[in-house]
Amino acid sequence: MRIKRVAAVAAVAALALGLTACGGDDGGEGTGADSKSFAAGTTMEKLNKAQKIKVGTKIDQPGFGQKGLSGKPEGFDVEIAKMIVEKLGIPEDKIEWVETPSKVREDVIVNGTVDLVAATYTINDKRKERIAFAGPYYEAGQNIMVKKDDTTITGPDSFKDGTKKVCSATGSTPIEEIKKYVKDVATQVVPFDTYDKCRDALKSGQVDALTTDNVILLGYIAKDEASFKMAGDNFTKEPYGIGVKKEDTDFRNFINDVLEQSFSDGSWKKAWDETAGKFGATLGEAPNLNRY
Repeated sequence: MRIKRVAAVAAVAALALGLTACGGDDGGEGTGADSKSFAAGTTMEKLNKAQKIKVGTKIDQPGFGQKGLSGKPEGFDVEIAKMIVEKLGIPEDKIEWVETPSKVREDVIVNGTVDLVAATYTINDKRKERIAFAGPYYEAGQNIMVKKDDTTITGPDSFKDGTKKVCSATGSTPIEEIKKYVKDVATQVVPFDTYDKCRDALKSGQVDALTTDNVILLGYIAKDEASFKMAGDNFTKEPYGIGVKKEDTDFRNFINDVLEQSFSDGSWKKAWDETAGKFGATLGEAPNLNRY
């Protein structure tokens, strides 16, 4: 694991020591509001005392955040969020999961609808104008999914002739990126609020391709290998982060400490292996946290 600063090591050590000192020995799922100690006035203290938290995530992203048979979201993003909640001393059953499509992620943070967002959320400077990020905890890459028998699309340059339609989610990084490759945005780029709708549009022939991050596409393909395949290689880098309020530096630092600890104690890899890793995506090394 690569760590940018010596201070990060100290922060992780302090977090681990604090958790050991404060943790109970009853082995229960939730240990109660008095099981953790946080600085007065911080978001961590507020959430711990309330013993509840609202987490924004997606419910249509195979392997990252998709509604399971239980009715609750399941996936890598979900497991990362659970790690953070656990370190806050809040029982898992006190999480309120809030469906958060790409186009509303900044809004729900700024408006206080949720306390944090874990939703295949690419860190970029434009989003940092409104909110802050902890992380990254994973780096994906944008790719293209087409029908199994399609040989005409081999990468983003295939859209430059103006004849092919491509779908992506409104407000997402992929939809903005693919606009650089098409001849006519108005006729070729088809937006939907969820990727499930894009997948359905591809299967029915309304569009010729779906573009988003490779790990999401691998999830769709794993569930329907007879219908879909990837077209070409990744053509961007998408570092995923946890979104919080822009001014909440303490909370962002706390989440970064939790992520760093998960990199070293094996829980990060375990979460991956049990979720998105099942679809064949590569985890790679733990990313460098951006402690800005």
